[in-house]
Amino acid sequence: MEDPLPEQMRAAGTALLTALDPAARERAAHSFDDEAARRWLEYRPRPRPGVCLADLDVTARKAAHRLLATALSPSAYAQAMAIISLEEVLDRAEGWQRGRHSADYWVAVFGDPARDDRWAWRLEGHHLSVNMTVVDGQVSPAPIFFGANPAAVRYAGRPVSRPLGVEEDLARALLDALGPAERAAAIIADEAPADIISATRGRVDGPLEPLGVPARRLGPTGRALLDQVVALYLDRLPPELAIREATRLDAGALHFAWAGPTQPGRRHYYRVQGDDLLIEYDNTTADGNHAHTVLRRPASDFGADVLATHHHTHPH
Repeated sequence: MEDPLPEQMRAAGTALLTALDPAARERAAHSFDDEAARRWLEYRPRPRPGVCLADLDVTARKAAHRLLATALSPSAYAQAMAIISLEEVLDRAEGWQRGRHSADYWVAVFGDPARDDRWAWRLEGHHLSVNMTVVDGQVSPAPIFFGANPAAVRYAGRPVSRPLGVEEDLARALLDALGPAERAAAIIADEAPADIISATRGRVDGPLEPLGVPARRLGPTGRALLDQVVALYLDRLPPELAIREATRLDAGALHFAWAGPTQPGRRHYYRVQGDDLLIEYDNTTADGNHAHTVLRRPASDFGADVLATHHHTHPH
């Protein structure tokens, strides 16, 4: 059966550009060959390529949300909406001093989805960056960045809002399932790094060191939990795309690494990496209440895999 996702994405991208007025379309539309703009990655509140949702009417904003929804599973779309809404919560916590708002998210389209065999798009803002590349009817996902500040809002010790709670809880369950030798190999540092190590770089070169504990050393429970962590991040994607991404992984080549204290509420970090896979998570600022997560494909980010195939089969 033919994958419907590329056409769904193409239709949503075309509908978005159609919904924009000429001035907004000029800001949103970029050449696919604009490598610097297309490989942009920024999860801090900074200026970025594209058009801001705050500058769009309701019809165009809904078109942008429909495009975003083509790239995410229902649960991940709900996480993305919760992340966006946290801008208002954070602005209140900061005394309304920085003017944060939930429409400060930007959409950019590279190439013409209605006509081109190579095009891409991104929806991005503070703590959210979703990048998709479509080449010859193949969708290449990543990077996909989700963050949350505050990571948790609680009432009487109970979570009211915790968009990335499962990402933390599954990794802690995995850490708790390790035996002493595996745990010693997994914990690579007593202190967590200041942020995810891949940061906002357009390219991630080589594996991050030290690697941590290899999957082949884990017992059945640990191995099952590692698989669940990987599945959690891949399941941010629509089902057909998540399955395709899972089948290309060599699960036996995965490594799990943790940095920082293991007690909840302390600054901590973990990552999972393997052949063309990098998952990073950190909760290292605001006293361990400010989380960053990213799903990357170091050799294939921003469509490098499908573009390599395209260039091989369509010499320019």
